[in-house]
Amino acid sequence: MNTIVVLGTGGTIAGVAHHAADNVGYAAGQLSVEALVAAVPALAPERLECEQVAQLDSKDMDHATWQRLALRVAFHLDRPDVAGIVVTHGTDTLEETAIFLQRVLAPAKPVVLTAAMRPATSLQADGPQNLLDAVRVARVDGARGVLAMLAGQVHAADDVRKVHSYRLDAFGSGDAGALALVEEGVVRRLRAWPDAGARALDAIKRPLEQWPRVEIITSHAGADGAQVRAAVAQGVAGIVVAGTGNGALHVAIESALMDAVTTGIRVVRVTRCASGPVIGGDARWPGAGSLSAAKARVALMLDLMGS
Repeated sequence: MNTIVVLGTGGTIAGVAHHAADNVGYAAGQLSVEALVAAVPALAPERLECEQVAQLDSKDMDHATWQRLALRVAFHLDRPDVAGIVVTHGTDTLEETAIFLQRVLAPAKPVVLTAAMRPATSLQADGPQNLLDAVRVARVDGARGVLAMLAGQVHAADDVRKVHSYRLDAFGSGDAGALALVEEGVVRRLRAWPDAGARALDAIKRPLEQWPRVEIITSHAGADGAQVRAAVAQGVAGIVVAGTGNGALHVAIESALMDAVTTGIRVVRVTRCASGPVIGGDARWPGAGSLSAAKARVALMLDLMGS
């Protein structure tokens, strides 16, 4: 059991700009996953297999790609010769893909998502080091679960968030902190790997048009509940509402949500704050703990699918 499978989905890590000094005006998802691996000489001795699952800018991630990716990850996880999997991804929606894969696959082997804040052509290209570190993490004995490897830090799927729009160290895990650090190729674990949990792959095999629609609505000054009513009119099955502070909701949004709940729509509440959980509960719209709105949307969607 010593093969690492590297699955490519595009992103900035595979991006190309016209000039090496251009770190923002690039096209994402241009280089193949094989090209990304070939650009890291230190990976040459590794037993790797590469597969291109998708080639997109992760801001455009969709359910079809999630479904395809989960099925390919599951296929390789079931192979006895595979020690772990690395997924190259874009940074914009990495945290959503991470929690999706964790909730669907609950892998007993490591599935390590990695990405880059600079395109492959940049003078500051961080993709090669992140990819090398991700392979090192995927080889750690006893490692399990969906992980994110970026800027020398390993994060758990439930905790990882993109917390900066531009810096190389753009990801964090909030109050939980990183799971591990990678220092000169050595993985130093700081806390336990995520529990494997129960696999729920069958739930997402249904046709995409049967996936429940879940939308995110944010409470803010001057809110009038119109977004809630529009979402209900569009036939949503669930709503994630990002409240102020400890998940507090504007009275107009609360009123509209009360009407939504009476029609059978599930509502989950999070905080729009950058860090911290929603503490305390409300039977009408329970809190999602420390999950971000984007992560809570994925979790609610899967819950509505019966996973």
